[in-house]
Amino acid sequence: MNEISLPYHLIIPSLISIMALGIILLKRKKLFANGKWKWFWISTTVFFGIYLLIVGGATYSDITSELALQKFDLNGDGFFNGEEITTEQKEAMQKIISDTGRNFSFITGLIFSGIISLFVFIGGKIVEYVSMKRIKTTYNKT
Repeated sequence: MNEISLPYHLIIPSLISIMALGIILLKRKKLFANGKWKWFWISTTVFFGIYLLIVGGATYSDITSELALQKFDLNGDGFFNGEEITTEQKEAMQKIISDTGRNFSFITGLIFSGIISLFVFIGGKIVEYVSMKRIKTTYNKT
């Protein structure tokens, strides 16, 4: 096991999230200035931030698990035989084989990030609506 296989199904969404957050960061003054779209861009930022944490964490976990398993390949042929097979090697192999959560994190990350950002958007709009009502009622009283 001289080389590790990169999880492209996790790296590509991570890079897209980093680029989206970078663009939002660079154009934040223009995007957040308009009051109508402010909560949309805030929830979009929350979405990409949480998605990056989920998928980036899964990418890191995948790569470190493969590196941990690679330590047990003593002769570097990519196969485990003889003295290379130990209880620690079996545990490391089982960790890689049986972790489907890491492989599907790009899908569950979309769902979880979408739900959280939807709550942020709705909550922000409610707070904005209530504060506008309060301003209007104080303005009408005077």
